[in-house]
Amino acid sequence: MRIMSTGHAGLMVETQAGSVLCDPWFNPAYYGSWFPFPDNSGLDPSILGKADYLYISHLHRDHFDPEWLRRHMSKRATVLLPDYPVPDLREALEELGFRSFVQTRDSEVTELDGGLRVMITTVASPADGEIGDSAIALDSGGVRIFNQNDARPIAAEPIQAFGPLTGHLLQYSGAIWFPMVYEFPDRMKSTLSRRKRRNGMERALRYINQYDAAQIFPFAGPPCFLDDDLFHLNDFANADDNTFPDQMAFLDFLSEQGTRNAHLFLPGTTVELGQDGSCTIEQVPKEVIDDIYQDRSGYLRRYQKRSRSRLDAERASWPKGTSDLLGPLTAWIEPLLARADHICAGVNGRVLFEFVPDDCAQQPEHIVFDFLERRVKRWAGEECRYTFRVARPLAEDLVRTRQQDWVNHLFLSCRFAAHRKGAYNEYVFSFLQAMSSRRLEYVEQYYAGVDGEACLARAGEYVVQRNCPHLGADLERFGVVNGSVLTCQLHGWEFDLATGNCLTSDDRKILARFEPAPAQCDLPSITVLDRPAAAGGSEV
Repeated sequence: MRIMSTGHAGLMVETQAGSVLCDPWFNPAYYGSWFPFPDNSGLDPSILGKADYLYISHLHRDHFDPEWLRRHMSKRATVLLPDYPVPDLREALEELGFRSFVQTRDSEVTELDGGLRVMITTVASPADGEIGDSAIALDSGGVRIFNQNDARPIAAEPIQAFGPLTGHLLQYSGAIWFPMVYEFPDRMKSTLSRRKRRNGMERALRYINQYDAAQIFPFAGPPCFLDDDLFHLNDFANADDNTFPDQMAFLDFLSEQGTRNAHLFLPGTTVELGQDGSCTIEQVPKEVIDDIYQDRSGYLRRYQKRSRSRLDAERASWPKGTSDLLGPLTAWIEPLLARADHICAGVNGRVLFEFVPDDCAQQPEHIVFDFLERRVKRWAGEECRYTFRVARPLAEDLVRTRQQDWVNHLFLSCRFAAHRKGAYNEYVFSFLQAMSSRRLEYVEQYYAGVDGEACLARAGEYVVQRNCPHLGADLERFGVVNGSVLTCQLHGWEFDLATGNCLTSDDRKILARFEPAPAQCDLPSITVLDRPAAAGGSEV
């Protein structure tokens, strides 16, 4: 099996049974905020576009690049489709002209013509991708790889049953707006960033140890930020409080932990994997590597200069005029609020949007999504749980295009500021990425199921529900107990065992009861530590 990195989470996998192109991303994403890092514009799209199969893990725009797919990808390619609860990904690809699909089933092996074995694992909580994220395992003649990209599979057994892995490709860096956009004190923001950076790398190490592949290839991030307003977000000097560590930083971390089988995997790097677990690497030239890593600021400034026309075009595409926002938002959002019983109960408050015009002479417009009264209205000074400050042109674009997912279009851009009163509230973000009837129906059904009866596990002297109330992770696998605190290490959520209260978010509670362990106990056990657990979180 021959694998070439196409940058970020992208791969070109060549086997005797055909080639598979995974997650090709080349164009700026999220209102021109994210660019592939390192620059992958030198790769030849005519070669990549001839792949026999196309795999898009999910609809995030650093994985799904419609402009590139429309221009360069052969529409004769067969799409390997994840098993998602809503058909948004298939419909988006059909709109681009793709007609041949293999609909896989979650964690079930599909054998393609020529004998290539494929298994796609999916996760589909409201916080996963755009209502769905996935990872793909491929087996060609006994050479097996697991392309985890930035997915976080909850069940390990299907991957382990697929067979011993020759190669494991996975994310290690942050890819979110927290805590940079929040109006926190600098010291607090630095502490949160440091925890998040460490948590991401430790989580990746747990996956590496769990799947125990012969060869490890870190990839799927981080992006870089070339817009002048966001340039400071880049990690210029391997700072321990930057949430976007690069491959070199993660490789150093792995080396410190005793992992010796991980490899630098940059755009253009090609590896040949053998049935015996061997790996032959054709690396990009040393001068290219030195250019990227020895002077990060200089490299990014040169990249920025090459990309100036794209940055200017992105800003020029934003709406210039202003229109009534309250009327369209009321007509759009209020019918959704009327049906969002679980979400409204979970938010139990109001969310304020402050739309700030480019012209300083104009006043911002303040509009409230009221989850108590289930109304959209002008703000009259009511207390709000969250405040989001957004540039008016971006708000105009979201409303005019009826963008159903503000989280994965606006928020990932980092082009906003936020303030919250109290702890993180998951339901707010679940609503803001499900602003269509179809998505909302799924999210409501999901929460109805999560609120049902839970299986149990032992956590020291407590019995708790086995699945994390956040995204359903198996706490036997991801949980650790330190003292009276249970931490789900998948996203860093913490729970007080004595009360069941969530220490990370005030909208979640875990079922927990004090019950000293009997001599014989057939419940699964959660790991008990004698040291503090690493903390982190998704947006907490």
